Amino acid sequence: MSIEPPVPGEPRRPFGPRDSGDAWVVADSGERYWGRFGAAGLLAYDTALDSVLLQHRVSWSHFGGTWALPGGARHEGESAMDAALREALEEAGVPGSAIRPRATSVLDLDIWSYTTVIGDVVVPFAPVISDPESHALEWVRVDEVVDHPLHPSFEEAWSSLRSALHLRPVVVVDMANVVGSVPDGWWKDRAGATDRLLDRLEALAVEGLEASALELPATRWFPRIIAVVEGAARGVDDRDGLVELVRAEASGDDAIVEAVTGLDAGGAAVTVVTSDAELTRRSERVGATVHGVRWVLDRLA
Repeated sequence: MSIEPPVPGEPRRPFGPRDSGDAWVVADSGERYWGRFGAAGLLAYDTALDSVLLQHRVSWSHFGGTWALPGGARHEGESAMDAALREALEEAGVPGSAIRPRATSVLDLDIWSYTTVIGDVVVPFAPVISDPESHALEWVRVDEVVDHPLHPSFEEAWSSLRSALHLRPVVVVDMANVVGSVPDGWWKDRAGATDRLLDRLEALAVEGLEASALELPATRWFPRIIAVVEGAARGVDDRDGLVELVRAEASGDDAIVEAVTGLDAGGAAVTVVTSDAELTRRSERVGATVHGVRWVLDRLA
């Protein structure tokens, strides 16, 4: 729990345990930012409700009485992702297993940074006020957020955050094409080479992709990754949800086009990874952006 001290001139409150990150960073202009190592917050989005979880901040906090995200100061050595999920658990009872991170947006002021983690609710939960920093916690419909008195920084960021809420990047990988581009003995053991590539794609799913690679807003995205396998590679094991496997019964190219066509058009931004010219034309005809295998190999490196 990251507990802000009272603003000068406002009522004092008893302090809880302090972390080394619980301190103000003061700019040359005199502006103060909470969190010696930066700060982070969670923008939890429930697609079924088209709502985000907001915190009504208590009066003694910085910009008390406004609405913002559960969040706070990062601990030393703590990633922004871990900090956002920890603060959301501590302040609003958000189970980490209920959230699938989709993107991050970073405000970097050199002397201080704030990272907003945009996460989809994958398991419904009821928020719980679990520390003294909240008057209330509410699911607020996306189109009603601006009807609330917002924390100035959140208000400034909201329009760009809102534009990212309904974007859902998907990367569909032509596994046979990518495997065949790397001379690592795949011709002796295609399934083994495919399995090694899947390991690397899992790591990419955790690390995410820079927004510029997907030509999307925000800072970093954690796209849905679909790997299409064919022939001898169909025997590889499933991947615990980090990478979705599509096992082509016949043509891998046909399975890729079918997968792209079957994706929900609402917000889906689809990238197909292949260097096959005919598959490129077919994928573009059904609305996908296509990148050659070097695009993904550079990022796997």
